Amino acid sequence: MNCPFCGYGESKVMDSRPTEGKIRRRRECVSCGGRFTTYEIIEETPLMVVKKSKIRQEFNRDKIINGILRACEKRPVSIEQVEQIVLDIENYCKNSLMREVSTEYLGELILQKLKDVDLVAYIRFASVYRDYQDLDSFNRELKALQKNSK
Repeated sequence: MNCPFCGYGESKVMDSRPTEGKIRRRRECVSCGGRFTTYEIIEETPLMVVKKSKIRQEFNRDKIINGILRACEKRPVSIEQVEQIVLDIENYCKNSLMREVSTEYLGELILQKLKDVDLVAYIRFASVYRDYQDLDSFNRELKALQKNSK
C-alpha cells in the first residue's frame, strides 16, 4: 500500500475493525508519518457444481436441503441436522480449495453423511441418486448396507 501523501511503499496498521463486509484499517506511513484509511474486501470465488450434462451452476444449498428433506420425510431427522449436513459438505468443498465439484461427488458426500444420521433416509436418497433400474441392484445396496451396519 503506497502512502497517498509521499508515495512510500510501507505503512503500519494502527487500527483494524470489520465494517459491513469490509475490513477498515487505519494506517500510518513509515516515512512521512501521514495517516490514511484503507478498506479490504474479502474476495470469494463461488463453488461451482458440474452437472452430468457438463452444465455449470453455482452451488445452491437450498437444492441440497430440499433433496435431503425429501429423503428424510416422516423420519426422526431434525432440520438442524439437515442444515448441518449441508454446512459440513459446503465447508469441506471450500476448505479443500475445490472450485468445481461434480453432482456425483456431492451425491456421495450426502450419502456418507446420511448413513450416519438415518439409514432409511440414506436408502431413500440413494434410490433417487443412484437411479436403480431394477430390484436386484436395489437389493444389492440393501445387503451391503446390512453387512456394513453389523
